[in-house]
Amino acid sequence: MPRPRSQQISLSNTPYYHCISRCVRRAFLCGKDAVTGKDFEHRRDWIENRLLFLTQLFSIDVCAYAVMSNHIHVVLHVNEKEAKSWTTREVIERWHKLHKGTLLTQRYIRGDDMPKGMMEMVELTAETYRQRLMDISWFMKDLNEPIARQANVEDGCTGRFWEGRFKSQALLDEAALIACMAYVDLNPLRVKISNTPEKSEFTSVKKRVEAAKKAEQPKELMPFIGNERENQPTGIAFKLIDYLDLVDLTGRVVREDKRGAIDLSLSPILQRIGGSHENWIAISTQFESNSHGVVGSEESLKMYTGANPKARLNRRCAKLLA
Repeated sequence: MPRPRSQQISLSNTPYYHCISRCVRRAFLCGKDAVTGKDFEHRRDWIENRLLFLTQLFSIDVCAYAVMSNHIHVVLHVNEKEAKSWTTREVIERWHKLHKGTLLTQRYIRGDDMPKGMMEMVELTAETYRQRLMDISWFMKDLNEPIARQANVEDGCTGRFWEGRFKSQALLDEAALIACMAYVDLNPLRVKISNTPEKSEFTSVKKRVEAAKKAEQPKELMPFIGNERENQPTGIAFKLIDYLDLVDLTGRVVREDKRGAIDLSLSPILQRIGGSHENWIAISTQFESNSHGVVGSEESLKMYTGANPKARLNRRCAKLLA
C-alpha cells in the first residue's frame, strides 16, 4: 500500500527530494510515438517552461530535471527559510499568479479598506498559501495539471493524463543528492536520445553548460556555491565545474561506444563524499532500480529510521553510497 505523502516528505529530515511523474494510457509527454506516428516534441517546451516558471513563485528550488518521452524527473530543494521571510503581500501576490485566491485576498491586493476582522482572515489565508508555496505536492500539482489540460485538448479526449501519484524519494545526504542529480541529467544518454550531456535537450545539465559558457549559472536552477563555509548562501555545496566534469566522465562510461579507462574516483566530488569508482557508476546510472523511498548512506539511514520507524529504506543503495 502506498505511504501517505506526509510520511514520505519530512523537512526535518531533509529538504531534498527526487520526484517522478509518468503518463498513463500510452500518452506521450513529448517525442514521437512510434505506434501512431504523431510527434509531440513541442510538449517539451510546455513542461520546461512551466517548471522554470514555478521556481519563481514557490520557495522550492530545482536542482536537476529531465523531460523524457512519457515521464519527467525533478530533483527539488524546499527552501523553508525563504518562505518564512515573505511578507503577507508577497505570499498573496505569488499565489495569485497561480490561482485566483479569495475575494478577501483580491481586495487586499487592490488596496481596499478592510476592517480588522477581514484583515485577520487575510492573514490566516496567507499563512495557508505560504505553506502551500513550500509544499512539494502543491508544486507537482501546479506543474502537472496545466500540462494535462493542454495535452487533453490537443488529443481531443478527457480523463487522466498522469498517473494518480508522483513518486518521491528523500535524498538524505550529499552523496544521495549528487548521485540522483547525475542520474537525472544522464537520462537522455541512457535511452540513447542524446550523445553528450551538453546536447541533451530539456535537461538541467544542458542549461547549466550553456550558462557556464558565459561564466554564469542559470537563475532558474539552484546554484552550485563551492565548498562549505561559514555564512554561505543557499546552494549546492560543490563547485559547478567539478559537477559538470563528473557528469561528463560518467556519461562517457554510460555510452557503450565511448567506454574507456576513466578513473572517476579522482573527481573532487567523489573524494568529498567518499564514493568509489564502481559504486558511483552503479548508483548514478541505475538510481531508480537501486533505490526507492529514502536514499542515503548507512549513517544517514540510521538517523532517519530513528525519527521515522515506519520508513521504507533501501540497504542496497546505502551499500552503493558507502
